[in-house]
Amino acid sequence: MELPLVVGVDGSESSLRAVDWAADEAALHRAPLRLVNASLWERYEGAALADDLGKPSERVLAENIVASATDRARRRSPDLKISTDILPEDAVTALLHEGRNASALVIGSHGRSGIAELLLGSVSLAVAARADCPVIVLRGGHDSRPGRGIHQRIVLGVDEPPEGSAAVRFAFLEAEVRHAELHAVRAWRRPAHETTEHPLPAGEPARYDENRAAETVEEALRAAVAEHPSVELHRRTVEGPARTVLMDASATADLLVVGAERRHGHVGLQLGRVAHAVLHRAVCPVAVVPQWV
Repeated sequence: MELPLVVGVDGSESSLRAVDWAADEAALHRAPLRLVNASLWERYEGAALADDLGKPSERVLAENIVASATDRARRRSPDLKISTDILPEDAVTALLHEGRNASALVIGSHGRSGIAELLLGSVSLAVAARADCPVIVLRGGHDSRPGRGIHQRIVLGVDEPPEGSAAVRFAFLEAEVRHAELHAVRAWRRPAHETTEHPLPAGEPARYDENRAAETVEEALRAAVAEHPSVELHRRTVEGPARTVLMDASATADLLVVGAERRHGHVGLQLGRVAHAVLHRAVCPVAVVPQWV
């Protein structure tokens, strides 16, 4: 059975942008789309009580939200296979459960809580840090369609997992289906003890670290390059903190892909400082891809 692309909907502007983006993404991959609304309204309000009071129940609101999102997705991509569900759970629990049988989760950067555009909502952060599947967080205000991106460029932050990591495979596949350039970026740092007073001795450690960064990129990409020969690939090593390098690169990208290590049996958030930083500050959508170690 083909795994669906799941998008969380709550009626907020952020989630509606996520529906648009997910509909385009599902169409590109020829995958089914699943729209999920989750809340704990049943804990606080029974449907019978709402009827007695003559007020619309939260269930009715949820149904309207899902119906509206479905219509929106069908207008975007009429041929999509779409399924929906309304779940009486908190949003994080529901989305994490859905992610166990999804190709990816797509969520807005924040929901109906009114959090500022610049910041990341708690649901988005918790899901990105714990999901079993890739999570794409639609950073505020970014409306480009996956198939017709503004920049036609995907940026991959290259870390040091084994060759052929999940993030690498995800980035190559996205670049291939979008016919976009893939920019593989690896940050490196100048040794702390190096000084400008003695440039000749100091230059050797810096060159070593830059060369090591380039070797890491080659090692990480080797298998994917052979599997996706049509992808236009650009390799870059940049001196500086990884979070700063990737946030700068996101300004001219349609998607930023980063990995996040997951350890079996570990409970709690598993995200990493770089992924955490770009989720809060990147200009474009961010895909967090779990790598089990």
